[in-house]
Amino acid sequence: MSADFPADPADASAGAVATEVAAGRLGAREAVEASLGRIEARDGVLGAFTDLTRDRALAEADAVDARRRAGAPLGPLAGAPFAVKNLFDLAGVTTRAGSALLRDAPPAAADGPLISRLVAAGGTTLGALNMGEFAYDFTGENAHDGPSRNPHDPSRMTGGSSGGSGAAVAGGLVPIALGSDTNGSIRVPAAFCGVFGLKPTYGRLPRTGTFPFVDSLDHLGPLARSVWDLALAFDAMQGWAHGDPACVRDAPPVSGVAALASAERPLRVARLGAWFRGQGEPETDVAADQVAEALGAADEIAVEGAAEARSAAYVITNVEGAALHLEELRARPEAFDPAVRDRLLAGALMPGVHYVRAQRRRLVFRETMRALFERFDLLVAPTTPMRAPPIGAETAFVGGEEVMLRPNIGVYTQPISFVGLPVVSVPVQAEGGLPCGVQLIAPAWREDMALAAARRLEEAGISAAPPVFRETT
Repeated sequence: MSADFPADPADASAGAVATEVAAGRLGAREAVEASLGRIEARDGVLGAFTDLTRDRALAEADAVDARRRAGAPLGPLAGAPFAVKNLFDLAGVTTRAGSALLRDAPPAAADGPLISRLVAAGGTTLGALNMGEFAYDFTGENAHDGPSRNPHDPSRMTGGSSGGSGAAVAGGLVPIALGSDTNGSIRVPAAFCGVFGLKPTYGRLPRTGTFPFVDSLDHLGPLARSVWDLALAFDAMQGWAHGDPACVRDAPPVSGVAALASAERPLRVARLGAWFRGQGEPETDVAADQVAEALGAADEIAVEGAAEARSAAYVITNVEGAALHLEELRARPEAFDPAVRDRLLAGALMPGVHYVRAQRRRLVFRETMRALFERFDLLVAPTTPMRAPPIGAETAFVGGEEVMLRPNIGVYTQPISFVGLPVVSVPVQAEGGLPCGVQLIAPAWREDMALAAARRLEEAGISAAPPVFRETT
C-alpha cells in the first residue's frame, strides 16, 4: 500500500481505493470486504442500510480485479464501494422510498442510470439506504424502518430525507452515497453529519429510475467524505438519459475533477445576510463567516424575496407531492406515516391559485438570483439554522422564536433549490463536537465553481470530514 493509505481500507476515500486497485496494491474484493465488515460493526446502531447487496458487491469487485489482471482499463472509481438512498432503482431490490405502501412491490428489474454509470466507472454497489417516507422529511426519522443515527452522536438526527446516506458516509460505511434533494435533502444530512454534499443544477443529472417526490424540484446527487470523491462521482454520473423530461440533453459540459485542478482561480464571493443570518444557533453563522472570509468575500448582501421563495417552495412541494400520492391517500391513508400523510392531505386541499402564484414567484426569484450572479461567482450561506437536534425533538428556536422543528430545518436550503441552483454543502467543525454545514451556491450549470471553492477550503483546513474511527456498537 502507499504510505498514506489507511490500515483499514474502509477508512480510505473512493479516489484512494481506486488508485491502489489500479496499481495492484489493493484488491477490489478486499475493499468491499472491509466496507462489509464496517457495516456489520456499526450499522446496528447507525441504521443507515435497509438492504445490503453483499453478493452483488463482491461480484462487481471480482470483475474489477479480473479487468486489472487482464490489463484492461479501469474506471476512476475502480473498486470503490458506494450505496444509494432506497428511492433509487437497484436491480433485485424493491424500491420502497422509505414507505410501507411499497413494501410488497416487485423488485426493480434494472438499475437506474446513475447506478449503472457508477458501476461502469468501477464502483461496487453495497445496497440501499434508509430515508424519510417518500422523501418528505428533514430529520432522518422513518416511521417504518426507524431513524438513521448521527455517527457523531447516535442520539441525534442525521437530517433527511437522505438520512441513511449521511450516516453511511459519515460513519465510514462507504466513501460515497447517493441521495436526492427537493428542498435540502442532500445538504441537510451533509450538514448534520459533517460530510460534503452536492446538489447539482436542476436538470443536470437524470432522475430516471428513481421514485419521484416533487417533479419540478427534485435533484439527485452524491455525498462524500472528500471533495475529490464528490467530483469523481459527479463526473461519472453526468449525461442525458431517457425517461426524465427535465434532464437537459445539451447541458453545458463541466468537469468536477478538472475544476479541482484549477481551485486557485479567483472568485468573486459574497456572504448572504438578512434572511440567511441569525435564524438559529450562532455556531452556524460563525461557520458561514469563516468560510466567507477564507474565500475572500468582501460583501454581505441581502437577497430580496428569499422568505417568499421559501414559502412558495412549500406550496409547490405540498401540491405536487399530493398529486403524486392522491389515489393512495384516498385508498390507504392508514399506510402512510401520519406526519407525511397530513402534509400531503394539506397539499391536496390547497386552492389552485396558490400554486399558480408560487410558480410565478419562482420566475421572479430566479431573475433575482441571476442578477446577483452578474456581480458574484459564488454565494455563501449556512446550510441549516441549527446543528443536529436530538432524535424525537419537535421544536427549535428559529428566527428568535420557538417553532416546530421539522418544517423549519430547511429555511436556508429551500430558497436555493426553489430555482435549481447548484450547491456544495461543506462541513465545518464547531465547538461542542457537532459539525455545521455551509452552502457554496453557484450560478446554474457552474458546479465547477462550487467544487473548486470547496477544495480550496479543504486544502486550507477550514472544511474537513474526517472518518469516524470510534466504534459505535
